[in-house]
Amino acid sequence: MIRFGIIGTNWITESFIRAGRELEGFEVTAVYSRTRERADEYADQWDIPHRFTDLRELAASNTVDAVYVASPNAYHAEQAILCMDHGLHVLCEKPMASNCAEVERMIAAAERNGVLLMEALKTTFLPNFHAIRDHLHKIGKVRRVFASFCQYSSRYDAYRAGKVLNAFDPSLSNGALMDLGVYGIYPVISLFGPPLAVKANAVMLESGVDGEGSLLLKYEGMDAVIMYSKITHSNLPCEIQGEDGNIVFDKMSQPSSVQIVQRNGSVEDVTRTQAERTMLYEIEEFMNLIRTGKTQSDVNSFAVSLQTMAVMDEARKQIGLVYPADVT
Repeated sequence: MIRFGIIGTNWITESFIRAGRELEGFEVTAVYSRTRERADEYADQWDIPHRFTDLRELAASNTVDAVYVASPNAYHAEQAILCMDHGLHVLCEKPMASNCAEVERMIAAAERNGVLLMEALKTTFLPNFHAIRDHLHKIGKVRRVFASFCQYSSRYDAYRAGKVLNAFDPSLSNGALMDLGVYGIYPVISLFGPPLAVKANAVMLESGVDGEGSLLLKYEGMDAVIMYSKITHSNLPCEIQGEDGNIVFDKMSQPSSVQIVQRNGSVEDVTRTQAERTMLYEIEEFMNLIRTGKTQSDVNSFAVSLQTMAVMDEARKQIGLVYPADVT
C-alpha cells in the first residue's frame, strides 16, 4: 500500500483520486488546504482520514509515503522540497515549477534525500503515445511536427468580465504557455530531444500573462510548430510529417486516435486501447518506481523536465513574460 497526501483541492486532484483508486495499493490518507473549512469539506467528500492546514505538519505526520502536488505553479518548488526534505516521494503536476532554477533545486532535494521526484505529465505514459513512438519509422525521415492545444478556458469569461482568476494571474506563474503549451513541448522533447533554437510569439493579456501563443522549435533537418491558447478554441488534429507519410492524432495531451497516412493515401489505424481515466498510467508508473526503489523515471526523467522548462524559460524571455519567482 502506498499512502498519498494531496496538496491542492481542485478538479485535477479529484481526477487523480478517481484514477488512482482504480489501481491496487493506492490510498489517499491525507489532504492539505490553506483553510480548515476547505480541508474538511474535501476530505469528507473523498473519505480522506487526515486533513492539514500546515504543510510541515503533514510532511512530519507519518500519515503518507508520497505527495501529489497540484497547487498553483508558483508553489510547486517550495512545497515539493519541503516534503522531500521530510523523506516523502513527490509526484508534481506539470509544469514542474516556475523556471529552471526551481527545477534544479527540486532535483537537488530529491537526490540528497534519496526520494522519487517525477513530473506528472501524463501524455508520455499513454498507450496511444507509445503507438506514435512505435510507428515513427513507418513515415520515413521526420521533417515537421505540428502540435496544437487550443482550449477556451472556463475561467476566461470571468476574466473578460473583469475578474482575474488563478489561471490568468502571473503571481502564480500561470498563463497559456505553462498550462497548455507544455503539453506540446514535453512530448516533442521526449520524442526528439531538446531543440537547437526556439522562436516564440504570444498574445499578452492585461493581467500580465499570455492568453495564447506559438512556438517554433528548430532541430537538425526538421522543426516543430506548437500552438496553444486559453482564449480561443481549435479542433485541429496534430501531425508528425515524414518524407514517406504522416502520423495524425486527435489531441496532443491525450491522443485517443492515431493513424498513419501514407503519401499514396493509404491509412493504417494504429490506435490502442486506453483507459478512460488517463491519469492512471502516470500514477501506476510512479507507484512502480517507489516499489522498485527508483528515484527517477526513465520516461519523465529529470533531463526531459529540465529541457522542457528551458524551452519555456526562453519562450517567456522572448515574449516578455516575467514571474515573481524569476526575480527572487
